[in-house]
Amino acid sequence: MQPESPSKKIATVIGGGLAGCEAAWQIASRGFPVRLFEMRPETKTKAHKTGDLAELVCSNSLRGAALSNAVGLLKEELRLAKSLIMQAADASAVPAGGALAVDRSAFSAFIENKISNHPLIEIHREEVTSIPAYSTSTPVVIASGPLTSPALFKRIMELTGSEQLSFFDAISPIVTVGSLDLSKIFRQSRYDKGDGDDYLNIPLDEQQYYEFADSVIAGEKFSGHEEVESDSIENLRPFEGCMPIEDMLARGRDTLLFGPMKPVGLSDPRTGRRPYAVIQLRQDDKEGHLWSMVGFQTRLKQPEQRRIFSSLPGMAEAEFVRLGSVHRNSFINSPNLLAATLEHREKKGLFFAGQITGVEGYVESTAAGFVAGWNIARLLSGHDMLAFPSNTAIGSLIDYISDPERKDFQPMNISFGLMKCYLDMPMRDEKGRKTSKNEKREHISRQALETLEKFLLMFPPNESV
Repeated sequence: MQPESPSKKIATVIGGGLAGCEAAWQIASRGFPVRLFEMRPETKTKAHKTGDLAELVCSNSLRGAALSNAVGLLKEELRLAKSLIMQAADASAVPAGGALAVDRSAFSAFIENKISNHPLIEIHREEVTSIPAYSTSTPVVIASGPLTSPALFKRIMELTGSEQLSFFDAISPIVTVGSLDLSKIFRQSRYDKGDGDDYLNIPLDEQQYYEFADSVIAGEKFSGHEEVESDSIENLRPFEGCMPIEDMLARGRDTLLFGPMKPVGLSDPRTGRRPYAVIQLRQDDKEGHLWSMVGFQTRLKQPEQRRIFSSLPGMAEAEFVRLGSVHRNSFINSPNLLAATLEHREKKGLFFAGQITGVEGYVESTAAGFVAGWNIARLLSGHDMLAFPSNTAIGSLIDYISDPERKDFQPMNISFGLMKCYLDMPMRDEKGRKTSKNEKREHISRQALETLEKFLLMFPPNESV
């Protein structure tokens, strides 16, 4: 379907994920009508389970909350910016130690309610198979995500003329807490963060760890892809931040000990010692019935997952609400195509946002949606569009994906390493005292928030809308 572009000022947003909902909200909050297109549930993807707006597919965690953590800064910046996604996350938060995790259903329901009831947002539940006509008065933002339908992605590639880039993504299993033998599991957060007992921990001794690792290495794995026969998982590049456990183990049998199974910051109260390895489970819903296996993304075939994971202490009778799976993600070569406003450099009125641009992660996708929506609203208001300050997390992330000098582009999470002001900051204060990494990060974060607060004052949302 190709939506018509009326003569009046109106924006079209393609994709009802985090970035699309955020973009639509920011445009409508500044007084302009929006048509939001979401193909689910009419057209399904390999990863989504529902037709809900902003459905979280992989983890339910929006990651670290502290200002000494780059994603913590990014979330705080989005709160300053009155992000819809952050409102939903805060309203649906569940215990997660030093992280922000959400009840998936409550999170999506909050966003669905807000979007559906906004007087300037019109939701269309249908697939868009070609790119609508766009102009500076009828802008279009493509926020269709990494699972963009083949028909639309083909049109995008034809339009951009760029080579398609791909990587595979995987999701981790979810179990019911009532099916676990809690006598073999202990509650604790790493370094007692949060309430100190927000995670369930399955401890493994040395023999148990290597038996588990060898079972995963030998287990039968998914290796093809249903949608694109010429592709196999082996030919697609994995994203480091969401790598399946079997791909980590391919780098060595000890790899998981330095990744999702690292035991640091934990002490088994039954022994008083740190386990050799540990598997953490994080609460996935407000009631505490569902728990996800943290960092256990996998492409093991489902019978193998049941067999191997059920061999873990406390999981012999585990009821799996969701097993892990693998799916193909796609993104455009943004540095060659997009300005820092997320508008296509050559095609005025056409914007991209979210994971299709190569930002990786829920919060990063939200930030890209915010930047695109904020600039579209400025465009429709007759103002110049603006790049966000480079000493903010939002600005540094968008700078990364829009830098025309960047080569061999791959998806990127936010990090302090993207912020030039952080890299340039001396390691010693004015008195010559060496500053810690956390002090340095918190200082940069405070400066970023002050800068962004002033920047946002020039174009606030219309509170009367």
